[in-house]
This record gives sequence, structure tokens and C-alpha cells, in this order.
Amino acid sequence: MIRVLLMAAALAACTPAQEAKEEAAPVTNQAVPAPTPEDVTVRITAAQAGQTIEVGVNQRFAVELVGVPTAGYVWTPAQLPAFVTRAGEASGNTTQAQSQPGFVGGNHWEVLMFVATASGTGELVLEQRRPWESNEPAADVFRVTIVAR
Repeated sequence: MIRVLLMAAALAACTPAQEAKEEAAPVTNQAVPAPTPEDVTVRITAAQAGQTIEVGVNQRFAVELVGVPTAGYVWTPAQLPAFVTRAGEASGNTTQAQSQPGFVGGNHWEVLMFVATASGTGELVLEQRRPWESNEPAADVFRVTIVAR
């Protein structure tokens, strides 16, 4: 009789929520898209380095790059065409695993947003560097030619 009561108590302690939690798939290192706002009309990626990109006047466009801000390396504008202004920034995880407790470091999305305020053609240059190492060469450079119409 005591064995039956102990078995019943053990079964009752295992709730459906606990069972579901135990059966849940582990978090993977699956990629997460860049956290670019929906009102951005043109998304420029690292694969487009060196290309010419057309944007509309008065429309927000973004450059989506992966950086290592946890090590101090951030993307910053080194050269902006006269007709382009900054229009915000966003950052976020590059993998699902980064949102789990205890995860530290790693690469992160850095999204820099801009607006072309007039028509024109010019080179947009972004540098990845540690801000306090201003005398050191950039760790990486990203360049595109912007054509605003």
C-alpha cells in the first residue's frame, strides 16, 4: 500500500508543463535576421560591398553588418556623401542561442540607417573600429556608392 501511495505521489509531481519543458527542442544556433525596422526601403548587406546602390530621396535605407561590439569593435560612418544624413541605428543577436541565459560575447547585428536628403551620387564608407583606438587602422572597411534619385 505504501508503495502504491509513493508511486501515485511521484506521478502527480510530474506535471504536463514539466513534461513539455523536458521534451522541448534545445535552442539551436539558428541565424536571426537583422533587426531592421519595417519602414526601411533599401537594405544593404555585407555581400553588396563595393557595389552601387540606388535609393530614393527622403526614404530611409540601412546598412546591415555583423560586428563584435562585445569586444569594442563597432561600425561607424567614416565618410558620408553630402546628401546623406544619419537616421538611426539598431542592434541585436545574430543567433537564437545568444538570447539564452549565460550566453556572453559573440557577433551582433549592427544596423546603421540613413536618409538621402537630395539627389546625388557619392561613396558611403563605414569603418569597424574600437572608438578609443582612434590612431589605429580600422579592423574592417565597408564601402558602397549611393545614388539617390
